[in-house]
Amino acid sequence: MATGSRAKNRTSKAEQASATRRRIVEAASALFVRDGFVTTTMATIAKEAGVAVQTLYMSFGSKTAILQASFDHALSGAETTGILETDWFQQVLADPDGAAALGRFCQESARVIASAAPLFDVMRAAAADPEVGDVLAHNKKLRYDGFRLVVEALASRQGFDSGLSSDDAHGILYAVLSEDTYLLLVTEHGWSHERWISWVNLTCSRHFFPTRVAE
Repeated sequence: MATGSRAKNRTSKAEQASATRRRIVEAASALFVRDGFVTTTMATIAKEAGVAVQTLYMSFGSKTAILQASFDHALSGAETTGILETDWFQQVLADPDGAAALGRFCQESARVIASAAPLFDVMRAAAADPEVGDVLAHNKKLRYDGFRLVVEALASRQGFDSGLSSDDAHGILYAVLSEDTYLLLVTEHGWSHERWISWVNLTCSRHFFPTRVAE
């Protein structure tokens, strides 16, 4: 009985710690977007999350680490589950219908980018800070590498444009389906989210599976 109680207590503490981290991440995300990374202090985050400043350092170690955790949460809804591990990403890689896989990838990625774009903009604005610059570069590389996997999968599917090199396809996907184009066209230019998704899907489809678009 005592052993069971200890196990239950450990589970309860782990759940409490996870809930605290989530509360910190959600509070920090809102503050970063509203006030910027530089202006937002650890004390402000702690107050907004309802925890002690020491809890922030014990849970994350630094404000930059909180920024990374906030971005991860915006991307996948969890701090520890990366995009490459999500079910939808694996389904895209496995789908034998290349055009359908591309459409699914554009739809899901657009949803993720829309969620993460405000924090991406925060990182971009604060990139003069070496640590933030490293975080930005790290996340861009993760997206770059993930898109390479998608292009390799799509290039092996029937109907993929044989005249399009893998490098060019990768560059097109990376440029079109990005936080930069979302911020430019939606945030700055006033496009609706739906219009941006439609443009992304059509642009990529025309390059990758032109015969399917023409049908």
